[in-house]
Amino acid sequence: MNEDMALDNPVIAIDGFSSCGKSTVAKALAHKLGIRYIDSGAMYRAVTYYFLNNKIAFPAAGKHSDFNYEPILDKIHISFKISSENGLSEIYLNNVYVEKAIRSMEVSENVSHVSAIKQVRRRMVDLQKQMKQDGGLVMDGRDIGTTVFPEAELKIFMTADPEVRALRRFRELQSAGVEVTLEEVRNNINSRDYEDTHREESPLRKADDAIELDNTQLNFEEQVAFVIACLRKLSIVDKP
Repeated sequence: MNEDMALDNPVIAIDGFSSCGKSTVAKALAHKLGIRYIDSGAMYRAVTYYFLNNKIAFPAAGKHSDFNYEPILDKIHISFKISSENGLSEIYLNNVYVEKAIRSMEVSENVSHVSAIKQVRRRMVDLQKQMKQDGGLVMDGRDIGTTVFPEAELKIFMTADPEVRALRRFRELQSAGVEVTLEEVRNNINSRDYEDTHREESPLRKADDAIELDNTQLNFEEQVAFVIACLRKLSIVDKP
């Protein structure tokens, strides 16, 4: 049963480090509130997937490139469609379903490099901002509350102990049949944390007015309840 909304078309921004469970919480929250969910991280993954499949070179971590990516980005069209099976929003790249393909370890190892490219970042941010025109939404990512929607009614910043995050991601990949070691996952998370927080364009940081959610010792239900409590405190949803 959906919560009663106290505000029309609210925007809820959930930022944080990789493998904190942002998408899982955001999806559940959007479903509970009866508004759209947008996975901004999936958008950068889709661009990375396109770059890898088309052998498009991109700079390594911390490196700068003067290459003009605009003509390439013009060929990339990203959209979200609601699944008839589970009712969730799923991503399409040039009208092709890529929700599962973009979760590969290869994409994970390169998405921070691609998302650090200014032209990529700005193109995706522009697209994300346009999505507000269709009404309220929950969006998760790295710069939603700082760059995309600094005016969001609620901003959550999710974090967790790095070792806990690595173990969660490792188990997720194992259950998906991906062959990977815990050490590889740990190194990937550490690398992404550094790149996300040190990139020049829209680095990952906690917005001044964001509420921190450390879910190291919280289960899924407790995390959703935490955000709902924040919404009620700010009168974004009606209090019981």
